[in-house]
Amino acid sequence: MRVAVFSTKPYDRQYLSEANAAFGHDLVFLEPKLDLSTAPLADGFPAVCVFVNDKLDRPLLTQLAATGTRLVALRCAGFNNVDLHAAAELGIDVVRVPAYSPHAVAEFTVALLLALDRRIPRAWARVRDNNFALDGLIGNDLFGKTVGVVGTGRIGALVARCLKLGFGCRVLAHDQWQDPELVGIGIEYVPLDDLMAAADIVSLHCPLTPQTHHLVNAATIERAKAGFLLINTSRGALIDAEALVEGLKSGKVGGVALDVYEQEADLFFEDLSNEIIQDDVFQRLLTFPNVLVTGHQAFLTAEALAAISETTLRNIAAAEAGHVLDNAVVAEAVSAPHART
Repeated sequence: MRVAVFSTKPYDRQYLSEANAAFGHDLVFLEPKLDLSTAPLADGFPAVCVFVNDKLDRPLLTQLAATGTRLVALRCAGFNNVDLHAAAELGIDVVRVPAYSPHAVAEFTVALLLALDRRIPRAWARVRDNNFALDGLIGNDLFGKTVGVVGTGRIGALVARCLKLGFGCRVLAHDQWQDPELVGIGIEYVPLDDLMAAADIVSLHCPLTPQTHHLVNAATIERAKAGFLLINTSRGALIDAEALVEGLKSGKVGGVALDVYEQEADLFFEDLSNEIIQDDVFQRLLTFPNVLVTGHQAFLTAEALAAISETTLRNIAAAEAGHVLDNAVVAEAVSAPHART
């Protein structure tokens, strides 16, 4: 199948090309994001392959359908960037990669937590300036702390296990479904308000749906334990960034580590070092000494990239052969409050 692959970076091209040796698709790699201005690049392609910041709304899908596209292959687990109702009406199938390497994201989550709590980025910067003073670098033991894990799908479950069994934390969980294996090792499922009130650390691992949009907001921050740490490696819009700034200013939020951001589509995956960033909220976040931001790299391991590429190309091959699409996303999935990730 001929596939227009948008938002590609060198690592995408490398891993997709290597995996394609087993499939033989005609992959055309394109650097731009897919939007109405770049949609003509997909003219005549029966399939497009996109990433997290390509926004496939109704006008764009309508244009794609008019020029022959019948398949959208997401090389990611999330699908909040696609209007699934419009896709269904236009006869466009949507497939995703529901699981690639949950270990990659889970391990990065714990790495962010440790880096934030132990002030590792600040310590590294000081040493680079030959400053070996330890003032301002006091952290906390994780052992014995209460950690709240919101969403216990594949990634959240791994984080919960690691913090419970590896670090000796008390772990509270919140999800629509309870994982009996997590319950079996002593992890407690509680309502979200109870989790926020008790947790020293809150880690987000749920998908973005209408129900989870701005899950962390001014009200939830107000109900949270004073000085709690917040980690988000899931979806940026789970957090109301303006409310987060206010929480940091008041001290109610003791620290934040983010690998995702609500308006990241205008920022992440690009070199903007010579640009003036116009997002005032994002720039404000970067001024806080207790905020750590990375550019959506939690997924970025060799194992994950290989798995993403193989599953994406297998999804495309299944569509080309007319097989049942095991990894199809349907419109009803949008309303699932805690779809498994």
